[in-house]
Formats: sequence, C-alpha cells, structure tokens
Amino acid sequence: MAEITRKELVLALIAAGPHPRMRGVDLNGLDMTGLNLRGADLREAHLSGADLSRADLVEADLRGSDLSDASLVNTDLGGANLRGANLSRADLSRAVLQRTVLCKANLHGATMSEADLLDADLERANLSGSVLSGAALWKANLNDADLSGADLSGVNLIGADLSRANLSGSNLLGANLGGLRKADLSGAVLGGANLNGANLIGANLREANLSEANLSRAILQGADLRRANLRQAVLSEAILQGADLRRADLSGATMDGADLIEVNLGEALLVGTNLSRANLRGADLWMTCFEETNLRDAEVTNKQLGKARSLKGAILPDGTLAPME
Repeated sequence: MAEITRKELVLALIAAGPHPRMRGVDLNGLDMTGLNLRGADLREAHLSGADLSRADLVEADLRGSDLSDASLVNTDLGGANLRGANLSRADLSRAVLQRTVLCKANLHGATMSEADLLDADLERANLSGSVLSGAALWKANLNDADLSGADLSGVNLIGADLSRANLSGSNLLGANLGGLRKADLSGAVLGGANLNGANLIGANLREANLSEANLSRAILQGADLRRANLRQAVLSEAILQGADLRRADLSGATMDGADLIEVNLGEALLVGTNLSRANLRGADLWMTCFEETNLRDAEVTNKQLGKARSLKGAILPDGTLAPME
C-alpha cells in the first residue's frame, strides 16, 4: 500500500472492518485527518509527516512506527501502544494519551502542549527539548525518562514517578508536583531547572541533583531532600517547613527569607550559604556546617547554633562575625 491516496486508504479501511491490519504500511505525508483507526495494527508503519489530527487511534498498535514530524493535534491515542515509536518533532498538542504506552519512545523536540497524559507510561522515553507546557501528567510513569531542556511550565505532575529522570535545564515554572501521592524525584537530575513557585509539597527528592536550580518561592513543605545536591541553588523565600535536609549539600545556595521552620538540617553542608532573614525556628541543626554562612537577621537561637559543627567565619544573626578558629 505504498504511496496511496486518502481515498484509497478510506476504501481499504471500510473493506478491512474493525481493527484493520496495516503493519509496515507506507503512509508518509498522507492526509489522515479525522479517520477512524481504532484498534488498528500499525506496527512499524511509516507515518512521517502524516496529518493524523483528530483521528481515532484508541488502543491502536503503533509499536516501532515512524511518526516523526507528524501532526497528531487533538488526536485520541488513549490506551494505544507506541513503545519504541519515533515521534520526534511531532505535534501532539491537546492529544489524548491516557494510559498510552510510550516506553522508550523518541519524543525529542515534540510538542505536547495541553496534552492529557493521565497514567501514561513514558519509562525511558526521550523527551529532551520537548514542549509539555500545560500538559496533564498526573500519575504518569517517567522513570528514567530524559526530559533535559524540556518545557514543563504549568504541568500537572501530581503522583507522577520521576525517579532517576533527567530534568537538567528543564523549565518547571509553576509546575505542580505535589498532592495526593506526591511526586517521586528521587535521584532525578534537575541541575539548572526552573522550579520557580513549583508545588513540591511532600515530594521525594532524596539524592536529587538540584545544583543551580531556581526554587525561588517554591513550596517544599515536608519534602524529603536527604543527601540532595543543592549547591548554588536559589531558594529565596521558599517554603521548606518540616522538610528533611539531613546531609544535604546547600553550599553557596541563596536562601534569603526562606521558611525553614522545624526543618532537619542534621549534618548538612551550608558553606557560604545566604540565610539572611531566614526563619529557622525549631530547626534541627545538629552537626550542621555553617562556615562563612550569612545568618544576618535570621530567626535562630544561640542554643540551636550551639549544636552546629562549625560556624567558622559565619555572619551571625546580630551582624557580628564568628571567629575563624
């Protein structure tokens, strides 16, 4: 069925009945807008540049297919299998991808703005450089996915599994990663990511790399940040009430005005950190390293600071300089 026309395809679909078998078919660049391809076998099909806007691909089998540069705007792919498919630079804006299998799929540079990816399986998928602004990724599996440089602004990631995902350089401005089941970002790479104002309540960020990330005004209440790398991160006016930061590295971080009430900073490193005006009321500072840290006007007691491992060269809350010894 190479180089066929839309009319020939429609006639073939009518003749085939439900669940048409079209494995390996060449439909590159074809106009397939609005067609009913529900349950179709399109494994290893050639659909590069095809227009599948508003098509019905519910539960279709598209494993290993080539959909690069294809248009899938407003297309229903609910329950479809796209394992290992090539969707690079495809337009999936407002597409329905609920419970869709996209494991190991190539979505590099794809546009998925406002797409519905509820409970979608994107394990080990390549989403680098993709645009997912406003997308719903509630309960999605993004385990080991590559989201480097992706636009995730305003996305809903409540309950998503982002363990070991690579989000370096991604934009998560205003993203919602907290909520019901809490986001799993343990071991994730978020170096340089924009998480300004993100909702990360109760998120699992244990051993995550957040170096140089922008977490200004982010809500990290009750988050698990044990052993996290937050070197040079910006946490100005962030809310971290009750967060667990034991053995975290916050060296060089900017945390002016941060809410650190009742946080656990046991054995954490805050070398050269800016904590001016931070609220550390009730925080556990056992063996915390505050060398050359700026604590000017911070709300913290001498009793708390007495538990610290080192205050060498720190600027104390009253503006005086701690001894260098």
